[in-house]
Amino acid sequence: MNTTRRLTSILALLTLSLTAQAAEKPKAQPMLPPDAQVLRDLEYVPGGHERNKLDLYLPAGADHPLPVVVWIHGGGWRAGSKDRCPAVGLLRKGFAVASVNYRLSQHAPFPAQIEDCKAAIRWLRANAKKYNLDPNHIGVWGGSAGGHLVALLGTSGDVKQLEGKSGDLDQSSRVQCVVDFFGPTDLTRVSPQQNKPDSPVSLLLGGPLPEKKELAVKASPVTYITKDDPPFLILHGDQDDVVPINQSELLDEALRKAGVDCTFIRVTGNGHGGPDFLAPKNRKTIVEFFEKHLK
Repeated sequence: MNTTRRLTSILALLTLSLTAQAAEKPKAQPMLPPDAQVLRDLEYVPGGHERNKLDLYLPAGADHPLPVVVWIHGGGWRAGSKDRCPAVGLLRKGFAVASVNYRLSQHAPFPAQIEDCKAAIRWLRANAKKYNLDPNHIGVWGGSAGGHLVALLGTSGDVKQLEGKSGDLDQSSRVQCVVDFFGPTDLTRVSPQQNKPDSPVSLLLGGPLPEKKELAVKASPVTYITKDDPPFLILHGDQDDVVPINQSELLDEALRKAGVDCTFIRVTGNGHGGPDFLAPKNRKTIVEFFEKHLK
């Protein structure tokens, strides 16, 4: 009987993980402008891990430094890739776009993931003149695990313990705005399923969540909120059974309480991702948000 229960539990967790990875995986990359410049596999930590690379997309003919939108992929912190970046459509609106790989939980536990994302932001600033980028206008966008990491970039811009020790440490990792798609925000208040040793959150933390509560606090974007955090745009499906919508509600409430500019959109009838997240109305809201805060 105990064996049956264990097998049932393992199958349930596997199904949850596969569902999350499928939902977080961009189905297709928007078409690039024909004259766009694409620079792939740029090392943002020279000599670092094989995942410490990003792709940089540049529109042609810019006569001024370009604002940058950085895409951080999802995948439960243990899958996913910088390929098929859904943000490249912003090239047509006059943005440069960077898509970042980072170390996954099987490579290193937290805080490796946020250290890599911060190193990528610092690299973009350090190389701004080389690629005609505006170092003072960098926004971030990500979904699920990527949503967690962009939210953490937004709230922990001045937190030295999350900076790491590699890559352009003389530069700032602060960002100027955040678009968060259904990211976990308080890892101490996730669903009970995440208490399992092989859950995505437990694997991120390097051990069962109940034994890693202090690290879970350190990994939570809500921990670091201050009044000088950048503006947030949050989208979350009201039928999400992977990352419950209350995770975004917690972040929205905490940001507003601190006096941070935050817009929260409940995507009705959608789960962990779905077609309505990039429906014309939401796409327009995202573009206008980046234009307002980065241009």
